[in-house]
Amino acid sequence: MGDIPAGDAHSHGSGPRTPPIPAFLSTLPIPALAGRSRDLRYRSSVRSSEWIAFLYFLYLAVVCWLRPLPLSRRLSVTGVSLVLAAIIFTLASAAPLPVRDWAPFAYVSFGYYVTGWLFVAPSVALEAWLLSWDHRLFGDPTTRFARWPGWLVAYLELVYMCLFLLLPAGFAALVLAGHATQANHYWTMVLGADLGAFASLSIFQTRPPWLLEKPAVLAAGPVRRLSGYMVRNATICVNTFPSGHVAVSIAIALAVMGSMPLSGFLLLALAVSVSIACVVGRYHYAVDVFAGAVLAVAVCAAVWTFGI
Repeated sequence: MGDIPAGDAHSHGSGPRTPPIPAFLSTLPIPALAGRSRDLRYRSSVRSSEWIAFLYFLYLAVVCWLRPLPLSRRLSVTGVSLVLAAIIFTLASAAPLPVRDWAPFAYVSFGYYVTGWLFVAPSVALEAWLLSWDHRLFGDPTTRFARWPGWLVAYLELVYMCLFLLLPAGFAALVLAGHATQANHYWTMVLGADLGAFASLSIFQTRPPWLLEKPAVLAAGPVRRLSGYMVRNATICVNTFPSGHVAVSIAIALAVMGSMPLSGFLLLALAVSVSIACVVGRYHYAVDVFAGAVLAVAVCAAVWTFGI
């Protein structure tokens, strides 16, 4: 009999054989191997952000049957939500990486409008409570900011109106800086904060302040008029408590800050501007703004804690 090659010696043992490490990998330092492992998980596994979106639409499909909605609307919410959940599952399983990286922007957009279908009737008592806090803090909030200069009002209206552009812009900044593999980290924070704010609409149903009060006395201008037109015609015209605007703007800033501190702080400044715009423009109550900030920080802290 010939000699057994040294490399095959363990093949005749009783224990399980450990697959050999490829030669080119054996030359890499341990941190490089760990980085390669993270990259493989990023490419192959279902992401936490995808789970959040998938479970959220399943939630909508169930909760619509617990609200006193017309049967036709229940069926619409259920059908659309299940279709979207199926699309998310399919993309998570088979879509190319660029599609999976950018798809969450569509998930949160659809989630916003479908959630609006859950609105039945406002809670007048809750609206009165929210308004009472605005009056405690600002006196008459419709006239409190009347003397603010027109350029400042225009700036606040612009950041409020263009917030939806910040969602893809925040991730685009990460991609351009070479941090594309932060996609799941970024979208987990963004979807967790934004969909978390939308989810409470099934319980807390209120109208925004601008629908209940006299028009706010602010420096008039084309930007203010355009913003008012968009709010009336391109939104669900329902208040989210906590504020989705505030929650998602802070989440975007915190999601970017870990990899790009300067960009993160600039985005945080924009998030503060969005928070102010919510109250000045009478798009949200002050309590909404505070609750949105708390929600964003809680979601981001959980993502950091669990290393997602």
